[in-house]
Amino acid sequence: MNKKIAIAALLVLSPVGMAMAAQNNVGCGVGSIIFDGQGGVAPQVLAVTTNGTFGNQTFGISSGTLGCSQDGVVTSTQKLSMFLDTNLDKVAYEMSVGAGETLESLASLMGVQEADKAAFFAALRDNFAEIVPSSQASTQDVVAGLNRVLSQDAALAQYATLS
Repeated sequence: MNKKIAIAALLVLSPVGMAMAAQNNVGCGVGSIIFDGQGGVAPQVLAVTTNGTFGNQTFGISSGTLGCSQDGVVTSTQKLSMFLDTNLDKVAYEMSVGAGETLESLASLMGVQEADKAAFFAALRDNFAEIVPSSQASTQDVVAGLNRVLSQDAALAQYATLS
């Protein structure tokens, strides 16, 4: 593992490393470089964990290194996915009861207006099984479920723009 970290550090500091870095579904950072080209869930989880543990994405974005670009745009889906990746268990629990601090954060992240929050929380609670279909549900499953449930509710459809 130390050899991979050393190689990643050398790549990061070289123009070749910056050119080789590409966007992927785990973001940018040292973990993305270490696990570059590896497929499957395990390398993705390890890459995300490494990126989060070292806290290097901020540096990468501000310096334009580690596979990050300074001209990128964070979309609503990306912000939502990043939030759910980190908080999926808490969000799922709070959805099941229809209240909670993490659920409040989700509503804010999705731009839910104060006047719509009660209906939003109720819709998530009442449709929990559709949003979180199993204990093995992925972030993508939850995002898709959220979009389905919200788009079926006339008052909440405006928040289902995340695809």
